[in-house]
Formats: sequence, structure tokens, C-alpha cells
Amino acid sequence: MTETAAVNGPSDQDRAFARQGRIVALVIAAGGLLAIFAPSLIAVTGLPQRYEMLFYFAALGAFAWALVVAVGMWRNRPSGK
Repeated sequence: MTETAAVNGPSDQDRAFARQGRIVALVIAAGGLLAIFAPSLIAVTGLPQRYEMLFYFAALGAFAWALVVAVGMWRNRPSGK
């Protein structure tokens, strides 16, 4: 990190990268919570049992999306840090 970057703070590219990382983290957390609480949600709402698999597939989709975005972030990470 140069002295100019330390004085001026993070660049817009760094902020966008951090924001994307936070979104990925939130999607992973939401997918995990959905998978954990799927049986409870089905029991509380009285939905048919087949909707539990729908919640599991939604969580799986969230995990797959987060993996693809995280790999893209890793490949396009800022150099020099």
C-alpha cells in the first residue's frame, strides 16, 4: 500500500470488491439458515412435505451462485496486495 492510498483511503475498486464479498457472505449465510430451518418452516407453515425439497434446492442454488461469484472474485482480485 502506498502512502497516497493510506491517506486517501480505499479506492472505488476496493470498495466494490469488498461490497461484493459482503454480498457473497450474506448469500452463504442465508442459504445455510434456509437449509437448517427448512424442516421447521414446513412444520410451522403447514406446507406439504415436498416444499422442503424446494427450500433445499434454493439453498443449493445460493451456494452454487456464491461459489461461482467467489471464484470470479478470486480470479479478478486486485494485484499488488
